[in-house]
Amino acid sequence: MPRLTVNFLSLSMVYGLWAIVSLSGCQSQRLYKDNRLMMGTYIEVTSPYSQAPGIVFEEIARIEGLLSRFDPASEISILNRTGSLKASLETFEIIKKAKEFYRSTDGAFDITVGPLMKIWGFTLHQGGAGFTDKQFRVPEQSQITSALEVVGSDKIILQEMDFVVKFEFPGMEVDLGGIAKGYSLDQAVRRLKENHIDSCLINAGGQVFCLGDKFGRPWQIGIRDPRRKGLSGDLELSDKSVATSGDYEQYYIADNQRYSHIIDPRRGYPASSGVVSVTVIAEEAMTADALATAIFVLGKKEGERLVGERFPSVEIKIIEEKDIAIRGYTR
Repeated sequence: MPRLTVNFLSLSMVYGLWAIVSLSGCQSQRLYKDNRLMMGTYIEVTSPYSQAPGIVFEEIARIEGLLSRFDPASEISILNRTGSLKASLETFEIIKKAKEFYRSTDGAFDITVGPLMKIWGFTLHQGGAGFTDKQFRVPEQSQITSALEVVGSDKIILQEMDFVVKFEFPGMEVDLGGIAKGYSLDQAVRRLKENHIDSCLINAGGQVFCLGDKFGRPWQIGIRDPRRKGLSGDLELSDKSVATSGDYEQYYIADNQRYSHIIDPRRGYPASSGVVSVTVIAEEAMTADALATAIFVLGKKEGERLVGERFPSVEIKIIEEKDIAIRGYTR
């Protein structure tokens, strides 16, 4: 292999985050890099271990087979079609964990938000970054009221004895998009550790896991500026995950008002907390994934209270609309 020089910088954009990967100047510090289109986004894996990408892709594909609502054979698709499921232990535990996040965030994180996404035109489609039915609309209040009747994770019934999941009302559906990527990263990291791999960066469309370090130094992650091109800051992380949610990722503008795809499931409207970007750093990717959405809905004051009281080991970075308007972004 030819010798590499220290003059190459790869910025891999993942919605709100970039993974910054510098290639070293000697063969002993080579990084292997590969990507796949999975879970509706590009999964990119970077590691000094050549076998790491294959391990990660295999595990994420396994989980996608369980949780994808686009695969008619998946457990989630069966649940959404029939309203009842004799689930595997793994799927049951993920839904149970989602209900725990629902309770701990006072309903700000809710996997049953799908009916609201549909009436606002943010219906997800399989494949790449395409995420809507391109029929953006502001629904009638009667439509929102009707959709809210079948929204709420408290309406999911869990039977611990036999791992049965049931919906309380017809018309309910679950979408694990706000937690499945995080869970898949956690499981991929578990598999890497089982294979004695201690250094890997997994970049999954707005969610990153930094396993170990990069040749003795933390992995460097750039945070996208929510209103301008480029980066607004960066993080150095080891053995942690980071997720960012923002109103710049997926939105439309009607009558000079920005409508984000992040819906407040308690009100039935796109979140309007004054927040434009939330970055969450946690030891578990699933926690970072769920809290990034929940805090965006709750707003800065309630988000900080939530983390301080219930998730003390989590770090958050919040940018509000007033920060943009008054002084621009500051770290």
